[in-house]
Amino acid sequence: MAPAKATNVVRLLLGSTALWLSQLGAGTVAASKSVTAHLAAKWPETPLLLEASEFMAEESNEKFWQFLETVQELAIYKQTESDYSYYNLILKKAGQFLDNLHINLLKFAFSIRAYSPAIQMFQQIAADEPPPDGCNAFVVIHKKHTCKINEIKKLLKKAASRTRPYLFKGDHKFPTNKENLPVVILYAEMGTRTFSAFHKVLSEKAQNEEILYVLRHYIQKPSSRKMYLSGYGVELAIKSTEYKALDDTQVKTVTNTTVEDETETNEVQGFLFGKLKS
Repeated sequence: MAPAKATNVVRLLLGSTALWLSQLGAGTVAASKSVTAHLAAKWPETPLLLEASEFMAEESNEKFWQFLETVQELAIYKQTESDYSYYNLILKKAGQFLDNLHINLLKFAFSIRAYSPAIQMFQQIAADEPPPDGCNAFVVIHKKHTCKINEIKKLLKKAASRTRPYLFKGDHKFPTNKENLPVVILYAEMGTRTFSAFHKVLSEKAQNEEILYVLRHYIQKPSSRKMYLSGYGVELAIKSTEYKALDDTQVKTVTNTTVEDETETNEVQGFLFGKLKS
């Protein structure tokens, strides 16, 4: 009998241990459950290079154009480098014009995508033109469009006879001493070869005071990735659908008594407003 009893005791202990482990595992799974929320904008992800240029523009118009000169064909590295390497390359280029404090501010701006709405604003302005079909970049010269560099000279000849375009506060104007010049607006993505070809011609004309050169960001093929936003609070409210039988009369009585007690003790600068109302 002793061996049999010992065997039963061992089986009982093993069963209890298995039950305890199963409950512990269930509790661990339940505790690990969480809700993750992502907040996506209505526009696609914008290039960090363009966002960096907007950060530069807030510093000064001069720094914007200086930064632009150093990154004319930087986008070609995006195809060969990883996202992290490309990110560091942008910071390295920006570091030529910014101190360590402003570099840290630029990193923070990247993390919350602070300048993405500005890029999307220019993208919307370009869509309203609208852009010529199949053009990576194009210029607008007093309501005339072209994506061919050799047509710029032709469109400039009678530009003064056409309506002068409206310029926005956030437009990037090439530094010049004269304002009363034919306006050439370039819609292009900074860092691409197409942009570099247009910029070389337009910057030379602007330096010779032949035109007022304005740059607006334009991305012909926007990213397929969503633009996720940071720094926003998201609340998830889950409503219980269970109903419990309660005595409404008792609940109302308790509630009314509580409200009366709270009202009577509602004293403001020596006045009992509960008594004044009664």
